[in-house]
Amino acid sequence: MARSQNNHLHRRGSAFAAALLAGSLLSGAAFADTAATPAPLQLAPVANPAGFSELVTKVKPAVVNIATTETPKHADAQQAPQLPPDFPFPDMFRQFFEQHRHQDAAPEHALGSGFLVDPAGYIVTNNHVVDGAHKITVTLDDGTSHPAKLIGRDTKTDLALLKIDADKPLPYVAFGNSAKENVGDWVIAVGNPFGLGGTVTAGIVSAHGRNINAGPYDDFLQIDAPINPGNSGGPLFNQSGQVVGIDSAIYSPNGGSVGIGFAIPSNLAAQVVAQLREHGSVERGWLGVQMQPMTEALAKAVGLPKNEGVLIDDVLPDSPAAKAELQQGDVITAYGDTQIKTPRDLAVAVANTKADDTAKLTIWRDGHERTVAVRIAKQDKTADAGQNTEDGSVGMALAPLDAEGRSALGIDDSVKGVVVAEVSPGSRAAESGIRPGDVIVRVSGAAVSTPKAVASRIHDAEHAKKEAIPLLVSRNGTTYYIALELAQG
Repeated sequence: MARSQNNHLHRRGSAFAAALLAGSLLSGAAFADTAATPAPLQLAPVANPAGFSELVTKVKPAVVNIATTETPKHADAQQAPQLPPDFPFPDMFRQFFEQHRHQDAAPEHALGSGFLVDPAGYIVTNNHVVDGAHKITVTLDDGTSHPAKLIGRDTKTDLALLKIDADKPLPYVAFGNSAKENVGDWVIAVGNPFGLGGTVTAGIVSAHGRNINAGPYDDFLQIDAPINPGNSGGPLFNQSGQVVGIDSAIYSPNGGSVGIGFAIPSNLAAQVVAQLREHGSVERGWLGVQMQPMTEALAKAVGLPKNEGVLIDDVLPDSPAAKAELQQGDVITAYGDTQIKTPRDLAVAVANTKADDTAKLTIWRDGHERTVAVRIAKQDKTADAGQNTEDGSVGMALAPLDAEGRSALGIDDSVKGVVVAEVSPGSRAAESGIRPGDVIVRVSGAAVSTPKAVASRIHDAEHAKKEAIPLLVSRNGTTYYIALELAQG
Protein backbone atom coordinates (compact mmCIF):
# COMPACT_ATOMS: atom_id res chain seq x y z
CA MET A 1 0.00 0.00 0.00
CA ALA A 2 1.51 3.29 -1.08
CA ARG A 3 1.81 6.05 1.50
CA SER A 4 0.94 9.65 0.87
CA GLN A 5 1.46 12.58 3.28
CA ASN A 6 2.45 10.29 6.15
CA ASN A 7 -0.70 8.24 5.81
CA HIS A 8 -1.28 4.97 4.01
CA LEU A 9 -3.03 4.81 0.71
CA HIS A 10 -4.61 1.37 0.75
CA ARG A 11 -5.60 -0.52 -2.36
CA ARG A 12 -7.57 -3.68 -2.15
CA GLY A 13 -5.07 -5.93 -3.84
CA SER A 14 -1.63 -5.72 -5.39
CA ALA A 15 -0.42 -2.28 -6.42
CA PHE A 16 0.20 -1.54 -10.00
CA ALA A 17 2.91 0.23 -12.02
CA ALA A 18 2.22 3.06 -14.33
CA ALA A 19 4.45 4.44 -17.04
CA LEU A 20 4.41 8.24 -17.45
CA LEU A 21 3.35 7.89 -21.08
CA ALA A 22 0.97 9.66 -23.41
CA GLY A 23 -1.85 7.46 -24.64
CA SER A 24 -5.23 7.48 -26.36
CA LEU A 25 -8.48 6.39 -24.76
CA LEU A 26 -11.38 5.96 -27.13
CA SER A 27 -14.97 6.86 -26.39
CA GLY A 28 -17.41 3.96 -26.16
CA ALA A 29 -21.11 3.57 -26.65
CA ALA A 30 -23.51 1.71 -24.42
CA PHE A 31 -23.15 -2.08 -24.48
CA ALA A 32 -26.79 -2.82 -25.24
CA ASP A 33 -27.34 -2.64 -28.99
CA THR A 34 -30.69 -4.22 -29.76
CA ALA A 35 -34.18 -2.76 -29.69
CA ALA A 36 -35.31 -5.53 -27.33
CA THR A 37 -32.73 -4.72 -24.67
CA PRO A 38 -34.33 -3.63 -21.40
CA ALA A 39 -33.54 -0.19 -20.04
CA PRO A 40 -30.84 0.19 -17.37
CA LEU A 41 -31.89 0.44 -13.75
CA GLN A 42 -32.11 4.10 -12.75
CA LEU A 43 -34.49 6.79 -11.56
CA ALA A 44 -35.53 10.19 -12.84
CA PRO A 45 -33.41 12.97 -11.25
CA VAL A 46 -34.53 14.05 -7.82
CA ALA A 47 -33.71 17.37 -6.16
CA ASN A 48 -33.46 16.75 -2.41
CA PRO A 49 -34.44 13.19 -1.55
CA ALA A 50 -35.44 12.39 2.01
CA GLY A 51 -33.55 9.11 1.77
CA PHE A 52 -32.02 6.62 -0.65
CA SER A 53 -34.10 3.51 -0.04
CA GLU A 54 -35.94 3.67 -3.36
CA LEU A 55 -32.70 4.21 -5.27
CA VAL A 56 -30.89 1.38 -3.48
CA THR A 57 -33.77 -1.04 -4.04
CA LYS A 58 -33.66 -0.20 -7.73
CA VAL A 59 -29.91 -0.50 -8.42
CA LYS A 60 -28.71 -3.06 -5.86
CA PRO A 61 -29.55 -6.12 -8.08
CA ALA A 62 -26.82 -4.97 -10.51
CA VAL A 63 -24.06 -4.96 -7.86
CA VAL A 64 -22.07 -8.18 -7.48
CA ASN A 65 -19.56 -9.82 -5.16
CA ILE A 66 -16.29 -10.95 -6.73
CA ALA A 67 -14.19 -13.72 -5.17
CA THR A 68 -10.80 -14.69 -6.60
CA THR A 69 -8.39 -17.54 -5.99
CA GLU A 70 -4.68 -17.23 -6.58
CA THR A 71 -1.90 -19.80 -6.12
CA PRO A 72 1.58 -18.36 -5.47
CA LYS A 73 3.71 -18.93 -8.56
CA HIS A 74 6.99 -19.81 -6.87
CA ALA A 75 5.79 -21.97 -4.03
CA ASP A 76 6.59 -25.30 -5.70
CA ALA A 77 10.05 -24.17 -6.73
CA GLN A 78 11.10 -23.14 -3.22
CA GLN A 79 13.65 -25.52 -1.74
CA ALA A 80 15.05 -25.77 1.76
CA PRO A 81 18.44 -24.06 2.06
CA GLN A 82 21.58 -26.15 2.52
CA LEU A 83 22.60 -26.30 6.16
CA PRO A 84 26.20 -26.44 7.41
CA PRO A 85 27.28 -29.81 8.94
CA ASP A 86 27.42 -28.38 12.46
CA PHE A 87 23.98 -26.67 12.30
CA PRO A 88 22.09 -27.38 15.58
CA PHE A 89 18.69 -29.13 15.40
CA PRO A 90 18.69 -29.72 11.61
CA ASP A 91 15.60 -31.97 11.68
CA MET A 92 13.59 -29.36 13.56
CA PHE A 93 14.60 -26.65 11.06
CA ARG A 94 13.67 -28.79 8.04
CA GLN A 95 10.31 -29.67 9.58
CA PHE A 96 9.60 -25.97 10.23
CA PHE A 97 10.58 -25.03 6.65
CA GLU A 98 8.46 -27.76 5.07
CA GLN A 99 5.44 -26.76 7.16
CA HIS A 100 5.65 -23.11 6.10
CA ARG A 101 6.47 -23.96 2.48
CA HIS A 102 3.21 -25.88 2.17
CA GLN A 103 1.34 -23.09 3.95
CA ASP A 104 2.74 -20.56 1.49
CA ALA A 105 1.66 -22.79 -1.40
CA ALA A 106 -1.97 -22.79 -0.28
CA PRO A 107 -4.38 -20.89 -2.54
CA GLU A 108 -5.00 -17.28 -1.58
CA HIS A 109 -8.49 -15.79 -1.62
CA ALA A 110 -9.62 -12.22 -2.03
CA LEU A 111 -12.96 -10.46 -2.16
CA GLY A 112 -14.06 -7.38 -4.05
CA SER A 113 -17.05 -5.79 -5.72
CA GLY A 114 -18.27 -5.07 -9.23
CA PHE A 115 -21.38 -4.13 -11.20
CA LEU A 116 -23.20 -5.27 -14.31
CA VAL A 117 -23.11 -2.86 -17.25
CA ASP A 118 -24.88 -5.07 -19.78
CA PRO A 119 -27.74 -7.61 -19.54
CA ALA A 120 -25.49 -10.15 -21.30
CA GLY A 121 -23.35 -10.39 -18.15
CA TYR A 122 -20.49 -7.91 -18.58
CA ILE A 123 -19.12 -6.73 -15.22
CA VAL A 124 -16.81 -3.82 -14.38
CA THR A 125 -14.40 -3.97 -11.44
CA ASN A 126 -10.90 -2.85 -10.45
CA ASN A 127 -7.89 -4.51 -12.01
CA HIS A 128 -6.32 -4.99 -8.59
CA VAL A 129 -9.35 -7.06 -7.52
CA VAL A 130 -8.62 -9.73 -10.15
CA ASP A 131 -4.87 -9.26 -10.70
CA GLY A 132 -3.08 -12.62 -10.52
CA ALA A 133 -6.28 -14.64 -10.11
CA HIS A 134 -6.60 -18.00 -11.85
CA LYS A 135 -10.21 -18.42 -10.75
CA ILE A 136 -12.88 -15.70 -10.51
CA THR A 137 -16.35 -16.30 -9.08
CA VAL A 138 -19.16 -13.75 -9.24
CA THR A 139 -22.09 -13.88 -6.82
CA LEU A 140 -25.19 -11.97 -7.84
CA ASP A 141 -27.56 -10.16 -5.52
CA ASP A 142 -29.98 -13.11 -5.69
CA GLY A 143 -27.30 -15.41 -4.22
CA THR A 144 -26.46 -17.35 -7.38
CA SER A 145 -22.78 -17.80 -8.27
CA HIS A 146 -21.16 -17.96 -11.69
CA PRO A 147 -17.60 -18.50 -12.94
CA ALA A 148 -16.31 -15.36 -14.63
CA LYS A 149 -14.03 -14.89 -17.61
CA LEU A 150 -11.57 -12.00 -17.72
CA ILE A 151 -12.27 -10.08 -20.94
CA GLY A 152 -9.56 -7.47 -20.47
CA ARG A 153 -7.81 -5.26 -17.94
CA ASP A 154 -5.88 -2.01 -17.85
CA THR A 155 -3.24 -1.56 -15.17
CA LYS A 156 -2.77 2.15 -15.78
CA THR A 157 -6.35 3.03 -14.88
CA ASP A 158 -6.92 0.01 -12.57
CA LEU A 159 -9.97 -1.23 -14.48
CA ALA A 160 -11.02 -4.72 -15.55
CA LEU A 161 -13.95 -6.18 -17.49
CA LEU A 162 -15.39 -9.62 -16.68
CA LYS A 163 -18.10 -11.74 -18.33
CA ILE A 164 -20.46 -14.30 -16.86
CA ASP A 165 -22.97 -16.49 -18.67
CA ALA A 166 -26.53 -16.60 -17.38
CA ASP A 167 -29.70 -18.14 -18.78
CA LYS A 168 -31.57 -14.83 -18.75
CA PRO A 169 -30.92 -11.09 -19.22
CA LEU A 170 -29.41 -9.63 -16.06
CA PRO A 171 -30.24 -6.32 -14.38
CA TYR A 172 -27.62 -3.69 -15.15
CA VAL A 173 -26.78 -0.05 -14.55
CA ALA A 174 -25.44 2.69 -16.82
CA PHE A 175 -22.56 5.16 -16.59
CA GLY A 176 -23.44 8.76 -15.85
CA ASN A 177 -21.45 11.95 -16.46
CA SER A 178 -18.97 12.33 -13.61
CA ALA A 179 -18.08 15.86 -14.74
CA LYS A 180 -21.61 16.98 -13.87
CA GLU A 181 -21.31 15.86 -10.25
CA ASN A 182 -20.56 18.94 -8.18
CA VAL A 183 -18.62 19.12 -4.97
CA GLY A 184 -21.24 18.66 -2.26
CA ASP A 185 -23.55 16.42 -4.32
CA TRP A 186 -24.79 13.24 -2.66
CA VAL A 187 -23.28 9.92 -3.80
CA ILE A 188 -24.03 6.35 -2.70
CA ALA A 189 -21.49 3.50 -2.59
CA VAL A 190 -22.70 -0.09 -2.83
CA GLY A 191 -20.33 -3.01 -2.32
CA ASN A 192 -19.03 -5.78 -0.10
CA PRO A 193 -16.75 -4.28 2.57
CA PHE A 194 -14.87 -6.92 4.57
CA GLY A 195 -16.82 -9.60 2.68
CA LEU A 196 -20.03 -8.72 4.50
CA GLY A 197 -22.17 -8.77 1.37
CA GLY A 198 -24.26 -5.97 -0.08
CA THR A 199 -23.61 -2.85 2.00
CA VAL A 200 -24.71 0.72 1.25
CA THR A 201 -22.99 3.90 2.44
CA ALA A 202 -23.72 7.51 1.54
CA GLY A 203 -21.72 10.72 1.44
CA ILE A 204 -20.84 13.63 -0.80
CA VAL A 205 -18.38 14.43 -3.54
CA SER A 206 -15.49 16.10 -1.72
CA ALA A 207 -13.29 17.03 -4.69
CA HIS A 208 -12.54 16.40 -8.37
CA GLY A 209 -9.24 15.65 -10.09
CA ARG A 210 -7.31 14.13 -7.18
CA ASN A 211 -3.85 12.76 -8.02
CA ILE A 212 -2.84 10.05 -5.53
CA ASN A 213 0.27 8.86 -7.44
CA ALA A 214 -1.48 5.66 -8.47
CA GLY A 215 -0.81 6.09 -12.19
CA PRO A 216 -0.22 8.53 -15.04
CA TYR A 217 -3.93 9.20 -15.57
CA ASP A 218 -4.98 9.86 -11.98
CA ASP A 219 -8.15 11.95 -11.97
CA PHE A 220 -10.00 10.57 -8.96
CA LEU A 221 -13.22 11.75 -7.40
CA GLN A 222 -12.65 12.23 -3.68
CA ILE A 223 -15.66 11.17 -1.62
CA ASP A 224 -16.54 10.90 2.04
CA ALA A 225 -18.96 7.97 1.64
CA PRO A 226 -17.31 5.26 3.78
CA ILE A 227 -15.56 2.59 1.70
CA ASN A 228 -13.42 -0.20 3.11
CA PRO A 229 -11.55 -3.35 2.01
CA GLY A 230 -13.92 -5.28 -0.24
CA ASN A 231 -15.55 -2.15 -1.67
CA SER A 232 -12.94 -1.99 -4.44
CA GLY A 233 -14.54 -2.24 -7.87
CA GLY A 234 -17.98 -1.35 -6.56
CA PRO A 235 -20.14 1.39 -8.10
CA LEU A 236 -20.60 4.93 -6.84
CA PHE A 237 -24.09 6.14 -7.74
CA ASN A 238 -25.51 9.62 -8.13
CA GLN A 239 -29.05 10.41 -7.03
CA SER A 240 -30.44 9.20 -10.36
CA GLY A 241 -28.93 5.74 -9.99
CA GLN A 242 -26.22 6.29 -12.59
CA VAL A 243 -22.66 5.11 -11.95
CA VAL A 244 -20.42 8.18 -11.64
CA GLY A 245 -17.40 6.41 -10.19
CA ILE A 246 -15.75 3.08 -9.35
CA ASP A 247 -14.59 2.84 -5.73
CA SER A 248 -10.87 2.18 -5.82
CA ALA A 249 -8.80 3.39 -2.87
CA ILE A 250 -8.89 4.96 0.57
CA TYR A 251 -6.64 7.36 2.42
CA SER A 252 -6.11 5.96 5.89
CA PRO A 253 -3.58 5.49 8.69
CA ASN A 254 -5.10 2.21 9.84
CA GLY A 255 -6.56 0.39 6.82
CA GLY A 256 -10.15 1.41 7.58
CA SER A 257 -12.29 4.26 6.34
CA VAL A 258 -11.64 7.67 7.86
CA GLY A 259 -13.93 9.48 5.44
CA ILE A 260 -11.49 9.99 2.57
CA GLY A 261 -12.05 7.69 -0.38
CA PHE A 262 -11.27 7.79 -4.08
CA ALA A 263 -13.27 6.66 -7.10
CA ILE A 264 -12.30 6.40 -10.76
CA PRO A 265 -14.59 8.87 -12.57
CA SER A 266 -17.14 7.34 -14.91
CA ASN A 267 -16.09 9.53 -17.84
CA LEU A 268 -12.67 7.85 -17.80
CA ALA A 269 -14.01 4.38 -16.97
CA ALA A 270 -16.59 4.34 -19.78
CA GLN A 271 -13.90 4.98 -22.40
CA VAL A 272 -11.57 2.31 -21.04
CA VAL A 273 -14.32 -0.29 -20.59
CA ALA A 274 -15.52 0.21 -24.17
CA GLN A 275 -12.01 -0.58 -25.45
CA LEU A 276 -11.63 -3.57 -23.13
CA ARG A 277 -14.82 -5.05 -24.50
CA GLU A 278 -13.86 -4.42 -28.12
CA HIS A 279 -10.14 -5.25 -28.02
CA GLY A 280 -9.40 -6.83 -24.62
CA SER A 281 -6.87 -4.07 -24.00
CA VAL A 282 -6.52 -0.30 -24.25
CA GLU A 283 -4.74 1.21 -27.23
CA ARG A 284 -2.65 4.23 -26.32
CA GLY A 285 -0.93 6.73 -28.48
CA TRP A 286 2.63 7.95 -28.13
CA LEU A 287 4.21 11.39 -28.43
CA GLY A 288 7.80 10.52 -27.55
CA VAL A 289 9.06 13.23 -25.20
CA GLN A 290 10.52 13.33 -21.74
CA MET A 291 9.27 16.34 -19.83
CA GLN A 292 9.39 18.24 -16.57
CA PRO A 293 7.14 20.82 -14.93
CA MET A 294 7.88 24.49 -15.36
CA THR A 295 8.90 26.70 -12.44
CA GLU A 296 8.85 30.47 -11.99
CA ALA A 297 12.61 30.55 -12.49
CA LEU A 298 12.47 28.46 -15.68
CA ALA A 299 9.63 30.55 -17.06
CA LYS A 300 11.68 33.73 -16.58
CA ALA A 301 14.74 32.04 -18.05
CA VAL A 302 12.96 31.15 -21.32
CA GLY A 303 11.02 34.41 -21.46
CA LEU A 304 7.52 33.01 -20.91
CA PRO A 305 5.01 35.71 -19.95
CA LYS A 306 3.65 33.44 -17.20
CA ASN A 307 4.55 30.17 -15.53
CA GLU A 308 2.69 27.57 -17.59
CA GLY A 309 3.31 24.51 -19.72
CA VAL A 310 5.83 21.67 -19.55
CA LEU A 311 9.48 21.76 -20.58
CA ILE A 312 10.74 19.12 -23.01
CA ASP A 313 13.83 17.45 -21.53
CA ASP A 314 14.41 15.11 -24.45
CA VAL A 315 12.87 14.09 -27.77
CA LEU A 316 13.15 10.38 -28.49
CA PRO A 317 14.52 9.33 -31.89
CA ASP A 318 12.00 8.37 -34.60
CA SER A 319 9.13 9.46 -32.36
CA PRO A 320 6.14 11.57 -33.47
CA ALA A 321 7.70 14.49 -31.61
CA ALA A 322 10.98 14.06 -33.49
CA LYS A 323 9.20 13.86 -36.85
CA ALA A 324 7.34 17.08 -36.00
CA GLU A 325 10.73 18.69 -35.19
CA LEU A 326 9.96 19.37 -31.53
CA GLN A 327 13.17 20.26 -29.73
CA GLN A 328 14.76 19.90 -26.36
CA GLY A 329 13.99 23.12 -24.47
CA ASP A 330 10.61 23.70 -26.13
CA VAL A 331 7.76 24.50 -23.75
CA ILE A 332 4.39 22.93 -24.60
CA THR A 333 1.67 25.29 -23.39
CA ALA A 334 -1.40 23.84 -25.14
CA TYR A 335 -2.50 20.60 -26.77
CA GLY A 336 -5.33 21.45 -29.14
CA ASP A 337 -7.76 23.47 -27.04
CA THR A 338 -6.42 22.06 -23.76
CA GLN A 339 -4.16 24.29 -21.70
CA ILE A 340 -1.14 22.39 -20.38
CA LYS A 341 0.01 23.24 -16.88
CA THR A 342 1.62 19.99 -15.69
CA PRO A 343 3.22 16.89 -17.28
CA ARG A 344 0.12 14.97 -16.25
CA ASP A 345 -2.07 17.37 -18.26
CA LEU A 346 -0.09 16.54 -21.39
CA ALA A 347 -0.18 12.78 -20.70
CA VAL A 348 -3.96 12.85 -20.24
CA ALA A 349 -4.50 15.06 -23.29
CA VAL A 350 -2.58 12.67 -25.53
CA ALA A 351 -4.36 9.80 -23.79
CA ASN A 352 -7.59 11.06 -25.36
CA THR A 353 -6.12 11.11 -28.86
CA LYS A 354 -6.40 8.16 -31.23
CA ALA A 355 -3.27 6.82 -32.86
CA ASP A 356 -2.73 8.36 -36.32
CA ASP A 357 -4.77 11.44 -35.45
CA THR A 358 -3.03 14.79 -35.85
CA ALA A 359 -2.81 17.07 -32.83
CA LYS A 360 -1.90 20.77 -32.82
CA LEU A 361 0.56 21.73 -30.10
CA THR A 362 1.21 25.30 -29.01
CA ILE A 363 4.86 25.68 -28.04
CA TRP A 364 7.15 28.42 -26.82
CA ARG A 365 10.57 28.53 -28.51
CA ASP A 366 13.21 31.25 -28.68
CA GLY A 367 10.91 33.84 -27.15
CA HIS A 368 8.02 33.24 -29.55
CA GLU A 369 4.84 31.18 -29.61
CA ARG A 370 4.20 28.85 -32.53
CA THR A 371 1.91 25.96 -33.50
CA VAL A 372 3.22 22.52 -34.45
CA ALA A 373 1.17 19.66 -35.93
CA VAL A 374 2.06 16.21 -34.59
CA ARG A 375 0.72 12.90 -35.86
CA ILE A 376 0.28 10.72 -32.78
CA ALA A 377 1.58 7.15 -33.07
CA LYS A 378 0.50 3.96 -31.38
CA GLN A 379 2.34 3.12 -28.19
CA ASP A 380 4.32 -0.10 -28.30
CA LYS A 381 6.87 -1.81 -26.07
CA THR A 382 9.74 0.04 -27.69
CA ALA A 383 8.09 3.38 -27.00
CA ASP A 384 7.22 2.32 -23.48
CA ALA A 385 10.82 1.49 -22.65
CA GLY A 386 12.06 4.95 -23.62
CA GLN A 387 9.79 7.06 -21.46
CA ASN A 388 9.90 8.17 -17.87
CA THR A 389 8.16 5.66 -15.63
CA GLU A 390 6.21 6.65 -12.56
CA ASP A 391 5.93 3.85 -10.03
CA GLY A 392 2.74 4.95 -8.32
CA SER A 393 2.74 2.06 -5.88
CA VAL A 394 5.79 3.40 -4.01
CA GLY A 395 5.71 7.03 -5.13
CA MET A 396 8.73 7.68 -7.33
CA ALA A 397 9.25 8.67 -10.96
CA LEU A 398 12.12 7.04 -12.86
CA ALA A 399 14.03 8.08 -15.96
CA PRO A 400 16.81 6.62 -18.14
CA LEU A 401 20.32 7.72 -17.21
CA ASP A 402 21.40 9.53 -20.37
CA ALA A 403 24.33 11.82 -21.12
CA GLU A 404 22.39 14.97 -20.29
CA GLY A 405 21.22 13.54 -17.00
CA ARG A 406 24.77 12.54 -16.09
CA SER A 407 25.98 16.05 -16.80
CA ALA A 408 23.16 17.75 -14.88
CA LEU A 409 23.55 15.49 -11.84
CA GLY A 410 27.33 15.15 -11.96
CA ILE A 411 27.18 11.37 -12.32
CA ASP A 412 30.34 9.60 -13.46
CA ASP A 413 30.26 7.57 -16.68
CA SER A 414 31.17 4.45 -14.71
CA VAL A 415 27.81 4.50 -12.90
CA LYS A 416 25.16 2.45 -14.65
CA GLY A 417 21.48 2.33 -13.71
CA VAL A 418 18.23 4.30 -13.60
CA VAL A 419 17.85 7.78 -12.16
CA VAL A 420 15.13 8.72 -9.66
CA ALA A 421 13.53 11.79 -11.24
CA GLU A 422 10.99 12.55 -8.51
CA VAL A 423 9.88 11.26 -5.10
CA SER A 424 6.38 11.98 -3.80
CA PRO A 425 6.36 13.50 -0.29
CA GLY A 426 5.18 11.03 2.35
CA SER A 427 5.38 8.08 -0.06
CA ARG A 428 7.01 4.74 0.69
CA ALA A 429 9.97 5.73 -1.46
CA ALA A 430 10.43 8.94 0.54
CA GLU A 431 10.08 7.21 3.89
CA SER A 432 12.53 4.52 2.77
CA GLY A 433 15.18 7.21 2.22
CA ILE A 434 15.19 7.47 -1.58
CA ARG A 435 15.94 10.92 -2.97
CA PRO A 436 15.60 12.59 -6.38
CA GLY A 437 18.91 12.22 -8.22
CA ASP A 438 19.67 8.80 -6.75
CA VAL A 439 20.75 6.22 -9.31
CA ILE A 440 19.27 2.76 -8.78
CA VAL A 441 22.01 0.34 -9.76
CA ARG A 442 20.57 -2.99 -8.63
CA VAL A 443 17.17 -4.26 -7.49
CA SER A 444 17.23 -7.45 -5.42
CA GLY A 445 20.80 -8.07 -6.60
CA ALA A 446 19.99 -7.75 -10.33
CA ALA A 447 21.49 -4.93 -12.41
CA VAL A 448 18.92 -2.61 -14.01
CA SER A 449 19.28 -0.25 -16.96
CA THR A 450 15.72 0.93 -17.77
CA PRO A 451 12.84 2.38 -15.74
CA LYS A 452 10.68 -0.50 -16.91
CA ALA A 453 13.12 -3.05 -15.45
CA VAL A 454 13.05 -1.34 -12.05
CA ALA A 455 9.24 -1.09 -12.02
CA SER A 456 8.89 -4.72 -13.10
CA ARG A 457 11.08 -6.04 -10.29
CA ILE A 458 9.30 -3.91 -7.70
CA HIS A 459 5.92 -5.16 -8.88
CA ASP A 460 7.12 -8.77 -8.89
CA ALA A 461 8.16 -8.34 -5.26
CA GLU A 462 4.78 -6.78 -4.41
CA HIS A 463 3.01 -9.63 -6.17
CA ALA A 464 5.06 -12.07 -4.04
CA LYS A 465 3.82 -10.10 -1.00
CA LYS A 466 7.30 -9.10 0.17
CA GLU A 467 7.43 -6.36 2.77
CA ALA A 468 10.59 -4.75 1.38
CA ILE A 469 13.09 -5.07 -1.44
CA PRO A 470 16.83 -4.16 -1.39
CA LEU A 471 17.99 -1.42 -3.76
CA LEU A 472 21.66 -0.63 -4.43
CA VAL A 473 21.70 3.14 -4.93
CA SER A 474 24.52 5.45 -6.05
CA ARG A 475 24.41 8.88 -4.44
CA ASN A 476 27.13 11.56 -4.62
CA GLY A 477 29.67 9.00 -5.72
CA THR A 478 28.89 6.56 -2.90
CA THR A 479 26.77 3.42 -3.09
CA TYR A 480 24.21 2.50 -0.45
CA TYR A 481 21.79 -0.34 0.12
CA ILE A 482 18.27 0.92 0.85
CA ALA A 483 15.35 -1.27 1.92
CA LEU A 484 12.38 -0.04 -0.10
CA GLU A 485 9.14 -0.70 1.77
CA LEU A 486 6.45 -2.18 -0.44
CA ALA A 487 2.67 -2.05 -0.59
CA GLN A 488 0.86 -4.87 1.17
CA GLY A 489 -2.66 -5.83 0.12
